[in-house]
Amino acid sequence: MSRSLNKVTLIGNLGSDPEIRTATGGNRVANFSLATSRQWNDASGNKQEKTEWHRCVAWQQLADIVERYVKKGDKLYIEGRIEYRQYTDKDGVTKYATDINVRELIMLGAPKGGGMDADAPRAKSSGSKAKAGAGAAAGAAGAAGAAAGQEFEEFPGALQDDDDDLPF
Repeated sequence: MSRSLNKVTLIGNLGSDPEIRTATGGNRVANFSLATSRQWNDASGNKQEKTEWHRCVAWQQLADIVERYVKKGDKLYIEGRIEYRQYTDKDGVTKYATDINVRELIMLGAPKGGGMDADAPRAKSSGSKAKAGAGAAAGAAGAAGAAAGQEFEEFPGALQDDDDDLPF
């Protein structure tokens, strides 16, 4: 049996706030566009830049995380797979689309005006809805509590210890 791989890794910025809806069957879905840019110098030495836009789709618990915490301009790390689809628009014209089906999402960048901690939430989609939802929600809730100024209760003494046992 031969194996194959369809994996996409992107780090970019949201172009607009995500669109959240409920699909047929009650599944939640978040659609958003992620911009990635590259820069280079052309043969004349002039700086050039090109931005690519990626249509991203997140389902179920990831859609809930996107709805609660992701806004226009946020920097995200996305892992997923490429999906191509074909549909007919209202005028009967066949259209083609390329989407990134998001399997993992990490918010990057500095917090903005009392917003989320830069390290959270980290959400991963899996076959087990409870696992993905509980892990992502727990990470998001923990980060929200930290951002709101609550104390870090799991290891209260760790933040006060001056000796970190590092050799340098």
